[in-house]
Amino acid sequence: MSRKPKRRFGGIVFLLLLIVAGACFLAWQHYGSFANRPMPGIASGSSVLVERGDSLPVVLRKLRTAGVETGESIEWRALAHQLRAAGKLQVGEYPLDPKTSPRELLVAMRDGKVIQRRFTIVEGWNIRELRAALARAKPLTQETAQLDAAALMKTLGHPGQHPEGRFLPETYLYTAGDSDLDVLRRAYGAMEKALASAWERRHEDTVLKTPEEMLTLASIVEKETGIAAERPQIAGLFERRLKVGMLLQTDPTVIYGMGSNYNGNIRKSDLQTDTPYNTYKRAGLPPTPIAMPGKDALEAVANPAPGEALYFVAIGDGSGRHLFARSLAEHQANVSRYLKNYRAQQGRAAAPTAEKQ
Repeated sequence: MSRKPKRRFGGIVFLLLLIVAGACFLAWQHYGSFANRPMPGIASGSSVLVERGDSLPVVLRKLRTAGVETGESIEWRALAHQLRAAGKLQVGEYPLDPKTSPRELLVAMRDGKVIQRRFTIVEGWNIRELRAALARAKPLTQETAQLDAAALMKTLGHPGQHPEGRFLPETYLYTAGDSDLDVLRRAYGAMEKALASAWERRHEDTVLKTPEEMLTLASIVEKETGIAAERPQIAGLFERRLKVGMLLQTDPTVIYGMGSNYNGNIRKSDLQTDTPYNTYKRAGLPPTPIAMPGKDALEAVANPAPGEALYFVAIGDGSGRHLFARSLAEHQANVSRYLKNYRAQQGRAAAPTAEKQ
């Protein structure tokens, strides 16, 4: 009789252990389901931004504010501890999609797998176009909007330097939290390297005296043609003009000197107006670059094509290509050919309009 209470007590203990084990099993199943189940309420293409100083509870509040059903905070803390992400959430913008689970999101935040965006500086852009494009780039932090050209270069660490041509046309990656100054610093450094490399490879009898002159001439070559194969030819032509003391007489420099007054056409009065950038009036190179030259334009100026041509004019057939000439008489014949092709192009463009009337 004395052993029955012990058996009864042992049975109660066993039952309690079963209940605890069952509860633990259910809790583990629920935890596993929470960790790997997509979070309801995520809008396709959305994201969450982790800012400096954000804790896990702050991030969860941001998710809830965006309509995401996050579940219990204790589960997130346990998962963060398991994944060794607690206190290690990296700053940045993280992508969300309807299939994102808590585990995937915490791993991404732990490893810094942030959204990377692209900003491309286009070959031939001038500094005004570059700054306007930067102002439209999201979510770049805007730090230069109130800076004029002089203040901008001072902020970048190059006081007294003109900004034109100083930023290499390439595609740059950036993340949330980066600023327009961050992109400009990288583009400036890339141009410095590209220019130094081109200057080291320059042909031995170049008329150019400094890397800055190379940058200026490369910017003119960049604006004169979009045909890659022509760049070395045009670079060689301008070098020969500089050597013999001829005026460069290049329209892009005149246009640059006109600034906001340029409306798409150059008039005879514009060619006769003396500005530092009017190469029809002033000998040599203009005082600064007129655009952002790409690596191909720098290479063309470093190693221009040999030849005797001193003149060139567009073919006028819409291809963007040019006709090159050694003498003024040959050039005048090419100009006549250009005008003929141009008028034919204009006639073909107007024909459909005339048919509709």
